[in-house]
Amino acid sequence: MTVKDELRQRFSTLSPALQQIARYVLEHPNEVVTSSMRTIGMHAGAPPSTLVRFAQHLGYEGWPQLKQAVAQDMGLGSEAYGERARSLLGRTSDKTLADEIFEVHHSNLEATQRHSASGLNKVASLLGKAGAVHVTGFRACFPVAFYFVYVYRLFRSDVHLVDGQGGSLEMQQRAMVKGDALVVISFAPYSREALQVAQAAKTAGCKVVALTDSAASPLSLIADATLLFSVHSPSFFPSVTSGMALAESLLELLASQAGNAVVKRIESAEAQLFESGAYLALPGRRGSSA
Repeated sequence: MTVKDELRQRFSTLSPALQQIARYVLEHPNEVVTSSMRTIGMHAGAPPSTLVRFAQHLGYEGWPQLKQAVAQDMGLGSEAYGERARSLLGRTSDKTLADEIFEVHHSNLEATQRHSASGLNKVASLLGKAGAVHVTGFRACFPVAFYFVYVYRLFRSDVHLVDGQGGSLEMQQRAMVKGDALVVISFAPYSREALQVAQAAKTAGCKVVALTDSAASPLSLIADATLLFSVHSPSFFPSVTSGMALAESLLELLASQAGNAVVKRIESAEAQLFESGAYLALPGRRGSSA
């Protein structure tokens, strides 16, 4: 039984003070994992001693143990980045280390295909019907979000990157309106900004598509559709290889569903890239003066 299931089952038996904490844990699991006990106490309106009592009431030794249980429910492993990096020391001359990484990539891709291939058409249809598409991903997931926007805009103009550059996140969120769709990308430990944008999109009446690592992630729990990708890695940091592959697969389907008009848009965009000098013109290639 997950922490969430247990809290829901026992909620009515808790005192009002403990119910207040339980409600916060249920509604903000990402903050429970990423924030300090003092911060959680401030947001939940409870002193640290009550948080400890809450954890012990559920059968945990203390708050850190409850926090770890929530993290495991969300698909976050117990080892921190530093601990995982330490395990790599001394393996710099190990010729099998690179082989191990590529083997894990293969496994991640296979797992991602099993989990998400059947849902790609549904998501592509959802995005194709949206008034506009907004895309967000922060930190390690930013390259996936940027790539998705960059390619999608080759054949659709109303695709927007929500990145908060220059402190503009609130302004970018205001551009999301009912009938639009948001693609949000994140894996554990989940980005606070990604969840914030997803919640703002739901409030605005947008459809939310989550590309994430667990069906129990805070993004998946509020999303209208979820595509899962595997992030396992023998290195110290989770892998985004499968996330990028998932984005590429979704783009391929979006292009195939867009009809004949998409070909002209892509040809026009490619021509402009050559004519503007953004792409180097090689002999015998489009845009070459030779």
